[in-house]
Amino acid sequence: MNRPRPRLARIWVFGLVALSLVGTLVARLGQVQIGDHAQYERAAATLNTRTVTEPAVRGRILDRNGLPLADNSTRTVVSVSRGVLADAGDGGRALVQRIATALQVPFDELWGRTQLCGAKGAPPQPVCWAGSPYVPVPLVSGADPARALGLLEHPDTFPGVTVGAQPVRDYPQSSVNAAHVLGYLGQASESDVASSRGAVTGLDLVGRAGLEQQYDAQLRGVPGSDTVSLDPRGVVDGQVSSTAPVPGKDLVTNLDARVQSAAESALRSAATSARTRGFRADSGAAVVLDVTNGAVVAAASYPTYDPAVWTGGISTRALAALTDASTGTPLVSRVTAGAYPPASTFKVVSIPAAVEAGNDLRGTYQCGSSYTIGNRRFANYESRAYGPIDLRRAIVVSCDTIFYDFAYRSWLAQGGLDAKSDAADPFVAMAKELGLGAATGVDLPGEQAGRIPDRAWKQATWAATRTDTCARARTGYPEVAATDPGRAAYLRSLAVENCRTGFQFRAGDAANFAIGQGDTTATPLQMARVYAAIANGGTLWTPQVAKGFEAPGGVLEPVPPKAAGKVTFPAGTLAFMQDALVGVVRQGTGVGAFRGFPLDQWPVAGKTGTAEAFGKQDTAWFVSYAPADKPQYAVAVVVSQGGTGGATAAPAARRIYDVLRTLP
Repeated sequence: MNRPRPRLARIWVFGLVALSLVGTLVARLGQVQIGDHAQYERAAATLNTRTVTEPAVRGRILDRNGLPLADNSTRTVVSVSRGVLADAGDGGRALVQRIATALQVPFDELWGRTQLCGAKGAPPQPVCWAGSPYVPVPLVSGADPARALGLLEHPDTFPGVTVGAQPVRDYPQSSVNAAHVLGYLGQASESDVASSRGAVTGLDLVGRAGLEQQYDAQLRGVPGSDTVSLDPRGVVDGQVSSTAPVPGKDLVTNLDARVQSAAESALRSAATSARTRGFRADSGAAVVLDVTNGAVVAAASYPTYDPAVWTGGISTRALAALTDASTGTPLVSRVTAGAYPPASTFKVVSIPAAVEAGNDLRGTYQCGSSYTIGNRRFANYESRAYGPIDLRRAIVVSCDTIFYDFAYRSWLAQGGLDAKSDAADPFVAMAKELGLGAATGVDLPGEQAGRIPDRAWKQATWAATRTDTCARARTGYPEVAATDPGRAAYLRSLAVENCRTGFQFRAGDAANFAIGQGDTTATPLQMARVYAAIANGGTLWTPQVAKGFEAPGGVLEPVPPKAAGKVTFPAGTLAFMQDALVGVVRQGTGVGAFRGFPLDQWPVAGKTGTAEAFGKQDTAWFVSYAPADKPQYAVAVVVSQGGTGGATAAPAARRIYDVLRTLP
């Protein structure tokens, strides 16, 4: 009779536990609904809004007279509301089909565009939509304007369809290319977005080369933003707030469209002419600097390409063409990244170095057909002998053997092979003082430093390549021998020599260095800068493309010129070289190119150069400045494998001066 009591007790215990749990739940609900109401309301609002970034209009790139070199244009974009697609019973397929038919574009391409990249079943890029899911989907970019606007005339047939304008880069100056200076735009990468601290979104285009890259932050401006609210399906149903974007600043450059056009045309004609004479003329550059402040007035590279190829995204085929070595790798700028042996244009470095070494500036020297060092014969160009001549005449006719003698005697005075450093080498010192072997600091990305092959360079290069060099000394070059046995034998003999003593700065290295040959290289921009320093009395300016920035409706914010240093020349040397360079154009190797040019009114000072390299045709140089009596512009022209400087490069420079002398 007493057994039911424990069971009744357990029921009471379970009832108390249940009551306690219900009480806790009610208390928690009360806290959520009353005490934490504001907090959860804010969270709900956050979950139901999204912020969409609106890119700013990119600033233009202008020449120094205000002509737009890179402008903004628009292309017609047809977009469709995501809400309309979501509301349609078929997900919007019928609507997209009607749009495709009206615009005469493939349906599959448009339908894929409605799918977010990464979503299940979405096609790969660039077909899928990689942008924000909270803005209308741009189905067609670059649509025919008439057909696109026709959609708006039938809102019942094309609900949720909008037609707008998308900004793209435009290049309005048909006579100016300037592709390597201007650069191009590319889609922002994850690293661009991550490093920008909110300034760049995944939808933005950012500078990838040239001025577009160098001054991307100023050109890009400040993006705006729209905060939108979403319904439970994730479709936008309202706008919460909006911040307008701030347009980018216009970049005003030091480029002159007339001079840039002339430089491009002259360079192209020089290469074409050289080819008719049997030369490959595979690349080249032309540079114009203002000698008074380092402003880059023109910079042309050959071969070049249409900068508009990047607009809207470049195809794989087009990109391959730009990087194809067989077509000259058009993407590479020969102005800043093309390093060539400067040949006899380098003699303006060797003259002051020779004087520093103790040679008389007014002395007479023997210009023979060749000069022998040890068992090696160094020939004068075309083996021509001029007999005893002064240094001015040596520059005018471009005698090499006098400079071989200067370099060899200086090498001996420094200790020959026993010299351990370059500290006492006047030729190396003068080259470096004139900025060679180091980047100029021009405001363009991708600049090469060129090469001054001094003792330190020889030692470092030998250490880095010795293993491979010694292996080649043993095995030779069978892959070269299959088609060119003579070249293979030459290369192996070099490998044998360099394996043992490649670290040595030999007498032959010094001789070649003095005439800008051997391992010495310089960019056209570097050589233009050297001659600008000779023209202006020794100031080495940092080349600068940017003149200033201008906000819409604002005033120009100038980018001030920067002097990199002052070159110290031995007494009397500067005036001597200025006179000798005028002689080159009036009586020497440049006379043919400037026949008929008004030299009395607008004198030109310059030097030709013809660089020789084993297995290649000669590279043509002409570096100069004018007017010689009141210098304003320095012009450098180089054509790789283009023949002699006097026949190929100097005529191109003359065409550029034809325009320069007409400027106010």
